[in-house]
Amino acid sequence: MNSEQTFIIQCKEKILSGQRITVDEAVSLINISDESLQFLSDAANEITRAFNGNTVDVETLINAKKGTCPEDCMFCSQSGFYKTGIDTYKLLSAEIIVDNAKKARDNGAKSFCLVCAWRGPSERDFEEICKIVEKVNYEVGIEVNCSLGFITDNMAKRLKKLGVKRYNHNLETARSFFSKICTTHSYQDRIDTAQLVKKNGLEICCGGILGMGESRMQRLELGLDLTKLNPEECPINILVPQKGTPLELQPKLSIGEILRTIAVFRFLMPKTILKIAGGREIHLANDQEKVLLGGANGIITGGYLTIGGNTPQEDFQMISKIGLEA
Repeated sequence: MNSEQTFIIQCKEKILSGQRITVDEAVSLINISDESLQFLSDAANEITRAFNGNTVDVETLINAKKGTCPEDCMFCSQSGFYKTGIDTYKLLSAEIIVDNAKKARDNGAKSFCLVCAWRGPSERDFEEICKIVEKVNYEVGIEVNCSLGFITDNMAKRLKKLGVKRYNHNLETARSFFSKICTTHSYQDRIDTAQLVKKNGLEICCGGILGMGESRMQRLELGLDLTKLNPEECPINILVPQKGTPLELQPKLSIGEILRTIAVFRFLMPKTILKIAGGREIHLANDQEKVLLGGANGIITGGYLTIGGNTPQEDFQMISKIGLEA
């Protein structure tokens, strides 16, 4: 065993005993050599199993309102700033959303997330969302989560009262890189929204996107900020460059960088559901199992906002194959 592997074990034992690693230790972990990367992933897996058991959290989402978003996030094909050629639509009817929630439940998903592409909901749209949540609760009986952009205190309180469990609002990237990918709102706006959500009793789902041109240290910076928010769930997306967006020619992130980031995020957030989300099928292909044995313990199945994904059947088969359960 080399000195790096000894260091990884020391950090792992620290986490398992209920302590936190220091920033300096996190820096050393994320810069571990390629030779010790598998050792790091295995240690992250041990932490995952110790705090979260063998269960993989499986979620399905629906793009309930698509495109024409007034924000200029440079990774997003739904931004109204770019000509990306996607189809757009206003808020879907309650019937369509309920039908999709039933399919998600029947396919084995434990939760169903309503996602809307806007800066934040108008009062009218928010009222409609509330009616839809009530309908899903009554007719389907699946855990409902929401991702509606920037919301107010009263909106958060209302969602909590309706039984929404978790609210998604990602930081997207490191504070030091944020202005490179969005100028229509600030990083602090996102932090404030995440804190508002938690203050009003909702669980927070907060993560980001890897591979937008940020450095390895900026990925760690994101992880450290997420740790301060203590999210119940952290979705880790990997950029799939979208035609027509400023990032359409962004080079692909290596599998090694993805694996080391997920592993270190697990060291930082031992009890959080680390959910590997958009881009996993494209970037990881036949190596998707590695992330579920390297720190991640959640997936989104059945596709994403503007790109497809694995079918639920494929994902449940993969989970079973590696000895985990959903």
